[in-house]
Amino acid sequence: MKPHLPQNTPTREMPDAFIILFFVVLFAAIATHFIPAGFFEVVMNPDTNKKELVAGSFQFASDYQGVPLFAEHGDIGFLNFAFEGMVSGSKWGSAIGVMMFIILTGGAFGIIMQTKAIDNGILALIKKTSSFELAFIPLLFILFSAGGAIFGMGEEAIAFCIVLLPLMRAIGYDGIVTILVTYVATQIGFAASWMNPFSVAIAQGIADLPLMSGMEFRGIMWCVFTAVGIVFTMNYARKVKQDPQISPCEAGPLPSQTEFKSSFNIVDGIILTTFVLGIVWVIWGVIARGYYIPELASQFFTLGCVVGLIAIVAKRCRVNEVANAFKKGAQELLPAAMIVGMAKGIVIILGGDQADAPSVLNTILHFTGQWLGGLPETLAAVCMYLFQSVFNFFIASGSGQAALTMPIMAPLADILGLPRQIAVLAFQLGDGFTNIIIPTSAALIGCLGVTKVDWFVWAKFIWRFMLLLTALSIGFIALAVAINFS
Repeated sequence: MKPHLPQNTPTREMPDAFIILFFVVLFAAIATHFIPAGFFEVVMNPDTNKKELVAGSFQFASDYQGVPLFAEHGDIGFLNFAFEGMVSGSKWGSAIGVMMFIILTGGAFGIIMQTKAIDNGILALIKKTSSFELAFIPLLFILFSAGGAIFGMGEEAIAFCIVLLPLMRAIGYDGIVTILVTYVATQIGFAASWMNPFSVAIAQGIADLPLMSGMEFRGIMWCVFTAVGIVFTMNYARKVKQDPQISPCEAGPLPSQTEFKSSFNIVDGIILTTFVLGIVWVIWGVIARGYYIPELASQFFTLGCVVGLIAIVAKRCRVNEVANAFKKGAQELLPAAMIVGMAKGIVIILGGDQADAPSVLNTILHFTGQWLGGLPETLAAVCMYLFQSVFNFFIASGSGQAALTMPIMAPLADILGLPRQIAVLAFQLGDGFTNIIIPTSAALIGCLGVTKVDWFVWAKFIWRFMLLLTALSIGFIALAVAINFS
């Protein structure tokens, strides 16, 4: 018999990302008093016009001291890390440029989502295809996967789980099918994306790579992973419809407010067309004009303004509602932006990310590179991927993890003789797919909650699929190394 617990007994929960980040910085600050700083010799490559490390040139600095608890007059101390991290860099990259990019883009998408055009478009598609079961699941899966790939769709899947669950049950499916075609699809798109502004774009910016570079390889990767997800989902959906007893889900009452309505009209069509044209403009700007973080942030802001204007003229939203939607969208991504800035503080605490300046980070990279350097290049790249997968358990934010790990992984790739593009690939695959199973993902727990699927039931069901995704990820990383993906 289980002991009775009082109602006010606190439940255990994972520490907030900011708490984890604080202790990571504390550990880094302490490490500066025990790990000597070092630096590399660098030379300018005339072909790329970029600095490159000279192999075997690492040496220790003779006059480096660990960081103090608090520093004055603009110097770096442990308690200065938050401010110093947030004001570091320039508009061209980490941290201040990336932070403002996240906030402005979040505000723009807040306006777009406020118009409900994307919601209405998806609902209209569901209504039209629900009677064609062979097309229903593939179309939904592709749609949600594209949402994850293009604008980092994730938490929005919770609302669609509420809407879709009654329909899925009426067709003969269960809550797991609902989660697969919504949340899992978004995370497959998120992980294999060629342009996600909140993960791939930020990681490439930190790694000093052209935005959307390598999109052809990633486009093929997205198609493969999405196809695998569709086959897996349809196979399970077919089995559970033939024999509902195999479903591990409890039937339970349907969630409230589940009336299925679709009100797609010409205004939604105009807004969605504007949205698609805006994405085309973004892609064109990056490819044809070399746009970077300042231009991309302005493009997304412009897209949000145009969509807001259409919504106002069409009386879809009032002026103040558009303004509030922008503020709400920016507010929701403010924690992610702050994590980016504070994570940059770790790099500053460790002495900075300049290879030719004394830094504890350089020492860590040197010895990590020596350890991984003894491995074949493919195995070293796979180890980077596995590290990102494990790290995502603690920092489930894509932009936050990019800010925390890419300053280490990008130069580590240089030391290992791997293109930085492979470091970004290892990050996005490791970050994205583990969101499908980790209990620290708020979006996953939300989807499981509204569909009445216990996390342990979900983990028991999905682990084989996770192994398949892991094997495919390793395969793509091996292929990237073989073709020198850059």
